[in-house]
Amino acid sequence: MIEELGNNLVDLKKEFVKAYGGKSQIQEVIPKSKSKLFPIEESHLDLLHQFAIKNPIYYNSFEKQIGSVDCIVYEGDINKYWLNSIQHGSSKAPFSLTWMMSGYVGALLAKELGYSEVIDIGSGDGRIAFCAKVLEMESYSIEIDGMLVELQKILTDILDFHPYCSDAVVFDYSSLNLIRPIFFIGGLAQMGGISLASGALKSIQSISNLAKKTGWVFAGTLSKKYASDPKNEAGWGTLIEGNNLKSIQSISLPTAWTFHEIDETRYIFAESN
Repeated sequence: MIEELGNNLVDLKKEFVKAYGGKSQIQEVIPKSKSKLFPIEESHLDLLHQFAIKNPIYYNSFEKQIGSVDCIVYEGDINKYWLNSIQHGSSKAPFSLTWMMSGYVGALLAKELGYSEVIDIGSGDGRIAFCAKVLEMESYSIEIDGMLVELQKILTDILDFHPYCSDAVVFDYSSLNLIRPIFFIGGLAQMGGISLASGALKSIQSISNLAKKTGWVFAGTLSKKYASDPKNEAGWGTLIEGNNLKSIQSISLPTAWTFHEIDETRYIFAESN
């Protein structure tokens, strides 16, 4: 069901690209209501829309039918947040966005795999942690940039996904009392993700009760613009093998940076081996 939902989202994105005539820096769609292609609980969709409506990144929205799906289109601009995010000396990856619907599908897969907590590392506006909370998982958002964390705090009035302003590499994860967590790493391997993931992995693997029961989600790319990895896994193979992890599943989903790309972002789900 989740794979089919992801495929339907990719098809919706492709239809949206053909239909969209706007000039916004970022744009995405969320279905208005439950449908055959998107059999998502109405209450969940409502929360996703609340997140987008209240999020200062978006400055415009309108209704549009994309293929056979009635949607709300959200248009926005992340320039000031992107510029602020790269000013931190210890920042590992620049701020960019996955789609809200992609965050929801990714969190849904994490829940199906049996994880009880989602930790969104390099979380930007916290949307993946928010989506996990929508799905009634415990969630935490770790973001180094104070401006983005202040943005997240605006959104915790909807659901509290526990934003922390911290360098994820030195954050004390033992303070969260995690049971069966999965960590989403923000950033492509070739755009700072390797450094961010390596630091987080080192911190988690030093916590004895977590070392053997954690999951990891890496955002990968097949784009020829980026260097490939000799071990594949959309850029993450060497890191996965080098940290004694095993890849268990992957799913392709739309992100802001793939709007004009043929290939979507490949999310690699891995776990401690």
